[in-house]
Amino acid sequence: MAERKRPGDDAAGDRPEDEAYTDGDVQDDAVESADESASRGGDKAESGGVATKKEGRRGGNRISGFFREVVSELRKVIWPTRKELLTYTGVVIVFVTVVTTIVALLDLGFGKAVLATFGN
Repeated sequence: MAERKRPGDDAAGDRPEDEAYTDGDVQDDAVESADESASRGGDKAESGGVATKKEGRRGGNRISGFFREVVSELRKVIWPTRKELLTYTGVVIVFVTVVTTIVALLDLGFGKAVLATFGN
């Protein structure tokens, strides 16, 4: 098992009683705390009073966390200058116009070919 140090073990002047403990020690502590909460009114925790509050808070934290992450990502974006924006907009408008013209001419040509083939 991997050994972990308790908080403060890295401080200068370690005392001899500060020993690293194993994962088994942590699990035993967790089991003891679970037993204590069950014996001290565990029916409250089972009814969902505490769990419901945590879930409600967690949902709010997730939404606010989402918006914080959105803002932080938007700060990383390299926004175009006004000149670049106008250039890109012009390129897009010209490209869309050219493609629309090509599609319109193909549609007109295929329409005339179908009418010529099957008659009017």
